[in-house]
Formats: sequence, structure tokens, C-alpha cells
Amino acid sequence: MGLSELWSNVPYLMLGTFPNGPLGGAALTLVMAAVSAVLSAVLGLAGGVGLALTRGAAHVALLAVIGFFRAIPVLMLIFWTFFLMPILLHVNVPGLATVVCALALIGGAYLSHSVHAGIVAVGGGQAQAALSLGLTRIQALRHVLLPQAIRIMAPSFINQWVSLVKDTSLAYIVGVPELAFLANQVNSRLMVYPVQIFVFVGFVYLVLCTSLDVLATWLIAGHSRRQSPSQPRSQPIKA
Repeated sequence: MGLSELWSNVPYLMLGTFPNGPLGGAALTLVMAAVSAVLSAVLGLAGGVGLALTRGAAHVALLAVIGFFRAIPVLMLIFWTFFLMPILLHVNVPGLATVVCALALIGGAYLSHSVHAGIVAVGGGQAQAALSLGLTRIQALRHVLLPQAIRIMAPSFINQWVSLVKDTSLAYIVGVPELAFLANQVNSRLMVYPVQIFVFVGFVYLVLCTSLDVLATWLIAGHSRRQSPSQPRSQPIKA
């Protein structure tokens, strides 16, 4: 048994049995992270806007729901969804959907506070100015506060999305064939190169997280440049 057998498993670690079977490995990790990122962003935006608009009992109830999902470990929520949903709803929930839902709910709970903090950071003066122009609270939030808050809360979104890539490794617990699950399979089959296998897996996670960080930062920076008005060049003062 040589290193050639180890390298022959690299396509399996990257794609699973695809195209002859379901997608797996690093590709499935990336798909789960991408879907969870989109869902968590939607939930976080809805939760943050809800925190900004609600008052009294509704605000306290929303805080309690968000705090509940922030306090639950991801692994426990995956267990609850995977084992309790079939009992409560009499529906078999696939492991992949379980993991995506768990990551989206917990990620959305964290991002809700980031969105709310970004809206608050813009300042009440902006909201009052928008309301004085005849805009409703929702219109002021959509057209005035949120566009400015995006630049403030962007780093929190990027950090949460990078964390999602790493948290997908918890999917092994319900048998989802993502990268960490397949790495354990290969290691159990070869029983010779555990260091090399998991160093390679760590390198793949590093590439995925770094690439996502760079891409998101570049997109947000480009959006900020497009939104910022061009500054006129200063003219020399004539005597």
C-alpha cells in the first residue's frame, strides 16, 4: 500500500460518488454552506428588522426566540430536528435538510443582532429625517437606514458565513457524506495515513474559508464603491 492509493481517494474526498452517485465531500460541504448562508442572511435580515420595528411584548418575544437559537449548540439542534421532527410531524426529514435548517436557524439568530446593531448604529437622526419627508417607518428603514447599515454589518455576515463552512463538519453525526464524514471513511479503510488525510482535509477547509472571505470582502467593497458618490477633484486656488 503506497501513497498512490491515498491520492487515488482525493476525487472521492472532493466529490463523493458523483457523477455515478450523490454529491458528497468538499463539494457538498460548499453547497450546504452556500444554502445555509443564504437562508441565514434572510432570517437574520428579517429578525434584525423585526427587532428594529417591534416594541413592548412583541419585542421581548422576538428577543426570546432569537436568544433561544443562539443558546442552543448546533449539534443539539441537528439532533432535535433529525429525531424529533419525524415523531412530531410524522415526516422523515433527510439529514441534509436537517443540517441546513439547523445552521440557518442558528446563523440567522446571530445575524439578527448584527442587523439590528447596524440599523441602530446609523443613528436616529437619519430615521427622523426620513420620517419628516413623509416616509413611513418601513420605507425609511428600506431606503435610508438599511443601505447605510449594510456596510456596518458586512463584517459580521462574512464571519458568520465563514463559520458555516466549518460547522458543516457536524453533519457527519446524521450520516451526511460531507468532507469530514468521507475523510473518516477513507481513514478507516486505509488505516495508514491519518495525518496526511486530515492535513489535506484541513487544507481544503482553509482554502474554502479563505476563498469565501476574500470573495465576500471583494463584493462588499465593490458595492460600497458603487454606492459612494464620486469626489470632485480639488481645483487650485487662483490668485
